[in-house]
This record gives sequence, structure tokens and C-alpha cells, in this order.
Amino acid sequence: MAFTHKLPEAARRNLRAADVLDEGHRRDVAGYLYGIAAECAVKQMVIPLSLSPEHDKNAIFYAHFPELRTLLRDALKGRNMKPLTVFVFNDGFMNNWHVGMRYADAAQILPGWVNAWRQQARDAVGAMGT
Repeated sequence: MAFTHKLPEAARRNLRAADVLDEGHRRDVAGYLYGIAAECAVKQMVIPLSLSPEHDKNAIFYAHFPELRTLLRDALKGRNMKPLTVFVFNDGFMNNWHVGMRYADAAQILPGWVNAWRQQARDAVGAMGT
């Protein structure tokens, strides 16, 4: 079954779910969802952009952090695409987050990382449409 993408709704839904899990002492799962929320928000900001033909929007759309940030840095070089560049060119944005963490031991997901991801996800979701 093909699902219709609704990135703003998915970003907000995952952010809300992450906040609930974070407050309910499942920071490991919350951290994962903060990353998904941030990815959805960043990808929503990419949709209206006109990228050069050498940059594959599909590759960007299906990438995850940290590869997503790298692909976007290459695609946005020399462009002034605020607010997206604020996130993509920030070396700390979603640092240490990786889609593979969904299989990790919960103890490997550090509280400081989750704190950073929570704020970064909130910032990215808030920047959609600006």
C-alpha cells in the first residue's frame, strides 16, 4: 500500500509522541521520535526548493540523519535558503542521532543527546512554513 506523505502532520505527531514518552521515562524511544520529527520538518522545507539537476530530491527525501544533513549541505551550497540552512549547516543539529538507534540498547541513548534532540526537533518543526 502506498501512503500519502503529509510531512507537517507527521512532524507534529512524532514530536507530540516523543514529548509524551520523554515525560513517561522512555527517553530512548523519545529520542528516536525527536529525530523522525526533525527529519519530517527538514524534508518539508526541502519540497518547495528548486535544486540543481545533479541533486536527487528522492535520495534526499528517503535519507536519514546524518546522511540527510550531508546531502542537503551539498545541494544547498552557495544558496541562501533560510531557515533550512540554519539546521543543515549546524554541525550540532541532530548530532549522534541515527536511524539505527531503534535497535540499540536503551542505555546507549544518552540523556544529554535526547535533551538536545528535543529542542532541535521543536525548532525544526516550528520552522516549517517560515
